[in-house]
Amino acid sequence: MRDPLFLLCLTAGLLALVVQSGELGTSDTTHRLQTTHWLWTSEPQVFPNEYPEFGLHGRGGRLYSWYGIGQSLLMLPADLAGTWIAHRRIFSEYGDDPAVRSIVVSYSTSILVNVLTALVGFRLLRQLRFSVRESVLGVLALMFCTTHLHYTQNMMENNYIMLLTLAGFSFQYDWLRTGSKRALWVGCAALGLNLLTRLTAGLDLMAGGVFLLLVLWFERVRGRQLWQRLVGYCKIAAPVYAFFLMVDRLYQFWRFESFTDTYISVFAKEQRLLDPTLPANFPWTTPFHEGFLGALFKPEKSIFLFDPLLVLAILLLVVLWKRLSPEVRAYGVASLLLLLGYISFYARYTFWAGDFSWGDRYVSTSVELAALLAVPLLLRYRDDVGAWIWRGGIVLIAASLVIQLASLAFWLPLEIYQMETLGHPTFVIALRCKNIVAFALGKMQAWGLNNESMTQDPWDYVHITTWNFLPFLLRRVGAAPGWVVKIAFVIWGAAIAVLAWFLWRLRAVLQQRATSPPV
Repeated sequence: MRDPLFLLCLTAGLLALVVQSGELGTSDTTHRLQTTHWLWTSEPQVFPNEYPEFGLHGRGGRLYSWYGIGQSLLMLPADLAGTWIAHRRIFSEYGDDPAVRSIVVSYSTSILVNVLTALVGFRLLRQLRFSVRESVLGVLALMFCTTHLHYTQNMMENNYIMLLTLAGFSFQYDWLRTGSKRALWVGCAALGLNLLTRLTAGLDLMAGGVFLLLVLWFERVRGRQLWQRLVGYCKIAAPVYAFFLMVDRLYQFWRFESFTDTYISVFAKEQRLLDPTLPANFPWTTPFHEGFLGALFKPEKSIFLFDPLLVLAILLLVVLWKRLSPEVRAYGVASLLLLLGYISFYARYTFWAGDFSWGDRYVSTSVELAALLAVPLLLRYRDDVGAWIWRGGIVLIAASLVIQLASLAFWLPLEIYQMETLGHPTFVIALRCKNIVAFALGKMQAWGLNNESMTQDPWDYVHITTWNFLPFLLRRVGAAPGWVVKIAFVIWGAAIAVLAWFLWRLRAVLQQRATSPPV
């Protein structure tokens, strides 16, 4: 195994395997999986007992999910397989959490998305003219040192959106360089698919176009030539984007009998009927400055705290600007504009920080896109940035790794429940580290961190009081036979060992390539 890309893909797949809890991570993904089930069974999108906490009334007075259908379509093959496996005789006596179906869906989908992200991320960095070593380490940093790792374990739509946006950037850039209409079609289709997952991913679509425009601008393409490239782009992009927008609007019409609004307007209307005291502008009730500055600096959600690699990426873009190639400049600016767009869009939203999430989940994908440049730039320009920036960069990378590993330790609502008694603001990352130390030393009760009253849901309490990995969760729930738990621990331990070996092997291959004389 001497191919670094092959080793990178194996590493990405094993990483996704070892961090799984067997659960889908949040109720959001659970609801989306129910929509998946609705696609091919007679079950409803939303069960009556879930209302009013979830679901909206639509066509025929029935309850419908308020999410887009994109992630539900992604999980369809895994749901078919998981449902079939769950109905085998060997599992007939087991119906507890984590359920067999959710285990199959979470493992298979997360592994697939992680491997494809590694491939596309590597492809894009190579297109930006980074070396194989810089590209491999850049992808590893994305997967280990950004919130991408957390959302590999907790399967929200973030990593799927990240994959499609990276693919859109990569294939559209391929068209810019080669003129391949097929590449442009693929890139537009990837970004168009994002519209089915979250309509605000239209910002990603625009960022892809801005990226190409900036490349041409920084390369001093002007006038008629620039106009011709723009027209050629629109001839393919406009019909593709229009198709996916039409699919989204048809799904919206089928549920809520409207082509023009989004679920937000339906949600606001129903919530005001349930609670007439809500303001007329609900759910856009947060003062803009509060949501905007909160995403940047609030200790519970700050993008700089949860993704320190973003700080390094911005610093290197500023310091190295004059040395950077046009395509790297364009990518850096486009990703930061995308981040600014997301922060601004959600700033006035009542739940601007993503509610139950690790960090600000609405903007985390754009943060990761910008942070992707951090490690490749640091490696390429090590001799130019000076010792202090190099050492500071290493510290930020190490801190990022620790933060992301800490994010995996417990189910994400733990600190959210704790803040209801500890108060706000709370430095969530420090609280998570304290929880890890307390749990490892058996001091949760003594340190006031293990109070059953912080949640009235016994299911939640079980899940926030164990390490958030499948073998530990199976043991904590206690429904699986002892031999199954033991096998799960053996497989998990072996997978960690193999992952470490792949990383070591990848390091050796990259060092060998670096010292080999050019052919």
